[in-house]
Amino acid sequence: MFRHCCATPASRRIPPTPATGHTPKCSRWAKCRCCSWTTPNHRRIRSLVVQAFTRRAAACARERVQQIVDELLDKMAAVDGPVVIISWLASPFPITVIAEILGIDPADRGDFKRWSDDAALSFDPMLAPDVAERVATSSVDLRAYLADALRRRRIDPGDDLISTLIAVQDADGDQLSDDEAVSAIALLLLAGNITTTTDLIGNGLLALLQHPDQLDALRAAPSLIDNAVEEMLRYDPPVLATDRIAMAEMSIGGCPIRKREWIWPVLSSANRDPAMHPAPDRFDTRRENIHHVSFGKGPHLCVGAPLARMEAQIALGSLIKRFTNIALADPAVPLQFKLVPGFRGLIELPVLLS
Repeated sequence: MFRHCCATPASRRIPPTPATGHTPKCSRWAKCRCCSWTTPNHRRIRSLVVQAFTRRAAACARERVQQIVDELLDKMAAVDGPVVIISWLASPFPITVIAEILGIDPADRGDFKRWSDDAALSFDPMLAPDVAERVATSSVDLRAYLADALRRRRIDPGDDLISTLIAVQDADGDQLSDDEAVSAIALLLLAGNITTTTDLIGNGLLALLQHPDQLDALRAAPSLIDNAVEEMLRYDPPVLATDRIAMAEMSIGGCPIRKREWIWPVLSSANRDPAMHPAPDRFDTRRENIHHVSFGKGPHLCVGAPLARMEAQIALGSLIKRFTNIALADPAVPLQFKLVPGFRGLIELPVLLS
């Protein structure tokens, strides 16, 4: 399974349906997904986005990220009673970091959170009509906001990612168009909120609470946090599956695939391939040679993966260091997960801290 997920020769382009010739409405946010652009356009755009994002993300020093986490932990420490980790830490933390990298006005972050939450819903094929309309409106509102921000940065550049995306160019002097830049910014915002750090923190903490020996091991050896985050990504990833379009006839694991058929690689299954990991269903923060595809692979590897890793390492490491006792508020109450196909994340994670 792991090698098939890593080596499938397919595209992520959203193709027209044979019957109508129109792009399927699998997501009203498709224009925000640069992973759906075609090769070689995808290669060109990705190269420019990586160049700009790496530069700006590096400027967002670990010290500032640590400061953001510490401020959130201070607020959590003042709560009398259960603390819902998702709403107090896992959700506001990454949106604050990515908003600072982008140079978004703090007053607008509430709108950004709402837009990104609606983006997550866009992957659900069973939305009620009123919710689907709200999701579509959010897509339009976000793109309009970013287009306006782009115009303002062209007149008055700042020290932020939006300004860097405008200025960045490749060896041939090529630059992103306004539409490409808006889509890239939207993707970074959404990926930084709904598909990586928020659910990684929630799922990762839950795994530690369900395996107290691993939580104790991490307390005894804080330097394990980097490896622990990789194990969290392997064991209970935020993104369960992705999609591909076969560009030619092929066979995967003995199953024939016709050209232009949809392929649904299940990343979470690949991560538990016993050929790659002994005792794959065991959560082990000391596991060696961890190989996972939770951030994708090859030309579609998540651009924000290094930032997501750093955020999870700092957030979870600081949480464990700050509070000597962390426990589920009520172990008898079943936890609720988001009902969005392809994603896995908790709606709430109430804990007791001391």
